[in-house]
Amino acid sequence: MMLNAWHLPVAPFIKQQQDKLIITLWLRGDDLPQRVTMRSEVDNEEMALPMRRSGKAPSRDIVQWRAEISLHEGQPRRRYAFKLLWDDRQQWFSPKGFSAFPPAKLELFAFDYPDAGPQWVTEQVFYQIFPDRFARSPSRSDQQDKVYHHHAAGHDIVLRDWDDPLTAEAGGSTFYGGDLDGISEKLPYLKALGVTALYLNPVFTAPSVHKYDTEDYRQVDPQFGGNDALLRLRHNTQREGMRLVLDGVFNHSGDTHAWFDRHNRTPSGACHHPDSPWRDQYSFSPEGKALDWLGYASLPKLDYRSQALIDEIYGGEDSIVRHWLKAPWNMDGWRLDVVHMLGEAGGAKNNLKHVAGITQAAKATRPDAYVLGEHFGDARQWLQQDAEDAAMNYRGFTFPLWGFLANTDISYDPQKIDAQTCIAWMEDYRAGLSHQQQLRMFNQLDSHDTARFKSLLGRDVARLPLAVVWLFSWPGVPCIYYGDEVGLDGDNDPLCRKPFPWDESKQDKNLLALYQRLAALRKATPALRLGACQVLYAAGDVVVFLRVLGAERVLVAINRGEACDVTLSDSPLLHVAHWQRREGDAQLEGMRLTLPAISASVWTGH
Repeated sequence: MMLNAWHLPVAPFIKQQQDKLIITLWLRGDDLPQRVTMRSEVDNEEMALPMRRSGKAPSRDIVQWRAEISLHEGQPRRRYAFKLLWDDRQQWFSPKGFSAFPPAKLELFAFDYPDAGPQWVTEQVFYQIFPDRFARSPSRSDQQDKVYHHHAAGHDIVLRDWDDPLTAEAGGSTFYGGDLDGISEKLPYLKALGVTALYLNPVFTAPSVHKYDTEDYRQVDPQFGGNDALLRLRHNTQREGMRLVLDGVFNHSGDTHAWFDRHNRTPSGACHHPDSPWRDQYSFSPEGKALDWLGYASLPKLDYRSQALIDEIYGGEDSIVRHWLKAPWNMDGWRLDVVHMLGEAGGAKNNLKHVAGITQAAKATRPDAYVLGEHFGDARQWLQQDAEDAAMNYRGFTFPLWGFLANTDISYDPQKIDAQTCIAWMEDYRAGLSHQQQLRMFNQLDSHDTARFKSLLGRDVARLPLAVVWLFSWPGVPCIYYGDEVGLDGDNDPLCRKPFPWDESKQDKNLLALYQRLAALRKATPALRLGACQVLYAAGDVVVFLRVLGAERVLVAINRGEACDVTLSDSPLLHVAHWQRREGDAQLEGMRLTLPAISASVWTGH
């Protein structure tokens, strides 16, 4: 029998006992090691801790080894791996499996104790709202539909009726009139869906519909109802026990911001006045041209060499970051737009310093604030240095699913991958994060910056429910992009930003019911919110994984292809008294799964 090992950074493999963490490894096979040590660390120094055999294994053929990590010393992120020793050789065991050589420091098991991150996040189901396109309040005033000249677009903004079709024309200056009171009025709908937290795209004053061209960081846009409407929404969400996270656009401002003032509304904007008090808050070429974000002249880059800018954005006692986390607003956190590009001198110099500064300012004001970064690329360098609590998990969740289920990548180039490749991608990414960080990662199928997942699937739209099951069962906090739950479609920006179809005849009721069931299952099942993840099978069209927390198990089987049978390898983690199927039509008998074509099934057991 080949050697097998099991360890996950949760109970029953980790147990706190007074001032120690008891770490357990299970081994099974014909050629067991004579000795096992645990590679741990104290203040970045590697330590070899001897492990001892323990008789309390889950079954007779399992050998259990134990070691202790002192909680009196070292850093809160407890990293470790296992070194298996025979008379003439060694092997290592870490999150990526067996290795003949020591695993990299950032690919060890990692468990945060104490865990300083916001504890509330793992309990949530998030919902992302693009405010102009979610709901229009009947009480909306005429002033909120004021037409004005949109300089960046070169024409007046366009107002459309809610049911008018969205086109690709005038994407940034076409308004449908969604507002914050509209969101307040739809909170009963969101509660019935199972949503417990909202993430809003930018709400601050700006000329465009998307509001990423901020004109005033301290005022809510009048079209959305102004500050009073945001305060009403905050009070309403608090009454319903719902969290609220804002979008912070601190890499660039808009060119209409008074600090910059491209259109000469004031006598002292940085754009035209070298002696402006805000001149050093932007970067200029030797010829005096402002450096902008990715060629968008309406989005001049902020320059964090400026101490005045640092104080205004995050450093000062009433900085923008702190202001909205304080009373009366009491927001629950920030999503940070293109935060990896923020920095000094028109680029990202000293980026980590400033991102960490934003997070530290947020935590100083509200210790349980949730700070997550937007990264389409690899976010792990920010997470590993705790510059952020979490990231929008494009690289570790969204894109592997796109490749496996929709055969596309973020550039909309073809990418056909099998289950083994998909899981290798996801597991490689997770291996660089602590268990608690994995649980707080922000998982989405799509967003305002991508095509809708339903549209990406094209002729494979029958696979959509598979992705929804995966969203609610993979480690991380699920976020629903508004309208996904009723089957809203749309290609890339701006077509992914259609108005929500409140006409129920235009809604996919079966899909909505699936979202509701999965949100309820997640709420009722601690292993889905807090458990570790063990992939049991990944080949061809099929992925099977297990969530584990103490004695609780959740088994998830995804099949994108034809009906098939899969036999799982025997694992002590699968030894439960009774499996209860909670979703799907697959059959489970012993270690044998019978999977219908294009299906996702979920079981729970103890």
